Amino acid sequence: MPIQARSSRHIASPPPWTWALLGSAVGLALAVVFFAPAAWVAAAVPALSRGRLQLQDARGTVWNGSARLLLTGGTGSRDVSALPGRINWQIRTAWAGLHVTLNAACCTPAPLQAQLRLGWQSQELRVDNSVSQWPSTLLAGLGTPFNTLQIDGSLRLSTQQLVLQRFDGRMAFAGTAQLQALDVSSRLSTVRPMGSYQLILSGGPSAGLVLSTLSGALKLSGNGNWVGARLRFTGLATVEPELLGAFTNLLNIIGRRQGAQSIITLG
Repeated sequence: MPIQARSSRHIASPPPWTWALLGSAVGLALAVVFFAPAAWVAAAVPALSRGRLQLQDARGTVWNGSARLLLTGGTGSRDVSALPGRINWQIRTAWAGLHVTLNAACCTPAPLQAQLRLGWQSQELRVDNSVSQWPSTLLAGLGTPFNTLQIDGSLRLSTQQLVLQRFDGRMAFAGTAQLQALDVSSRLSTVRPMGSYQLILSGGPSAGLVLSTLSGALKLSGNGNWVGARLRFTGLATVEPELLGAFTNLLNIIGRRQGAQSIITLG
């Protein structure tokens, strides 16, 4: 019986240049990931803040960079104000998200820490307990009415177990954030300072906002809450009758004037 020769198949190896091309592609991808320029962050921030926050003169990388922080009245606004000095950031990958560290020599005694988790239709930002202090002149960049009021003083911001969540276009809050405006003055009043004030955001099923007066001639009070992604707030500004002349212009600007008081409404 004739013996049949056993057939064999030879699998050709890819040409050497294929491995070189693959290695170059992997190296390029890693370079993009680890050395992406800080300008990418600067381009993303205005889109996320509807143009109200901007980063100028960005340096470094996405993961470790710095820039000058600007506040504006939004797209097309001519109002702009800059934070003194630069802000620095570090971003590190973490389980199911990113760990972000922010530091500003002017305003953060200790770096601000936060964890960002990104889902398919949801985002969550957890802010570590913190205290920071910011110049109130920065608010003028936000436009009306701050550009007219020209507020002077200091802003002290503290957070406790603050969590911001966005799901399907809706915002939810947990924890608290407290903003104190201390020794506030305005170019619209001859009384300096006008007073010190406190604004507290409390999270929960119905996140609330409470405005109160710590001290001063101008009394501010009010309450508000979020309906979906929209804030509804009603407040009151009052002064003693004998001081009305020193506060007339200011009361006319901040709300609907009624004698020695002004009614403030938002939303």
